[in-house]
Amino acid sequence: MDIYVGNLPYSATDPDLQELFEQHGKVTSARVILDRMSGRSKGFGFVEMPDQSEGQAAIEALNGSDFMQRAIRVNESQPKPAGERRSSGGGGGFGGGRGGDRGGDRGGERRESRW
Repeated sequence: MDIYVGNLPYSATDPDLQELFEQHGKVTSARVILDRMSGRSKGFGFVEMPDQSEGQAAIEALNGSDFMQRAIRVNESQPKPAGERRSSGGGGGFGGGRGGDRGGDRGGERRESRW
C-alpha cells in the first residue's frame, strides 16, 4: 500500500518517517520528497507498506497525529491522472522591460536609454 504523508516538518528525514510507520507494521520504503533546486523538503512524503491491513491501521492511527510538533495528514496515495504533468513553477517572464528613461530630469531634454 502506498501512503501519502502531508504537512511534514521540513526537518523530517526518510529514517524519521520510516521509524514512525514501523510502529504499525513492516515498511518497504519511506521517502520525504525534496525540491530539486534547493534540496530541501517539500513538506510531504510517501511510505510503502506491503500489508494492506497494516497500512490501513497506520493511516487510521497517524492521520491528524502530532509528528515533530506538526499535525500530519496521512491517507492512501492516489495516482496522478494520466497525462497530467506538474511543473516546478516558473515559466513566467523576467519582470518588466528596461526600456525608456524613467525619472531623472523631467522637464528638460530626453536622454537615450542605455539598454
